[in-house]
Amino acid sequence: MVAVGDPLPDVTVHRGDAWPAIPVKLRELVGGRKVVIVPGYIAAEKELRSKGIEKVFVFCVNDAAVMGAWAKDQGIEGTIVEFIADPHGELTKALDVAMTHPGPMSLFGVQRSKRVALVYENDVAKIVEVSEGPDDPAGDADPTGPITAKTLVANILAQL
Repeated sequence: MVAVGDPLPDVTVHRGDAWPAIPVKLRELVGGRKVVIVPGYIAAEKELRSKGIEKVFVFCVNDAAVMGAWAKDQGIEGTIVEFIADPHGELTKALDVAMTHPGPMSLFGVQRSKRVALVYENDVAKIVEVSEGPDDPAGDADPTGPITAKTLVANILAQL
């Protein structure tokens, strides 16, 4: 699994703001900036910027059309948040964060990513948090519990 000090994977993702999908190399998209790769951080934009975060990327194993619709629903236009699609799981595999628990696999049929929060600076992982437990592979059985808290913005802000 991805660890602090690991380089940013050199994989292709798809921009979630266009259809047809626009493939782009993750390293070109990130471009050596200080970024957070994690969902749910729109409300904390001001605090993230004050800690030097330039961009927040939200990714999941899905196609660009779905990511684009999700981005629109979340109202990210004009924020530091950008949604990117990992349609073939290339990024998920490179980070070694594929969810392997049989429960979600039996429901979705395709591999999904674990819930992770990653902070990269100059393309090197500085913070790695994963929300998962033995009987909670998605880290969301208790939205206010300690497993989910690992990837929430408050925990990441405290570490920046």
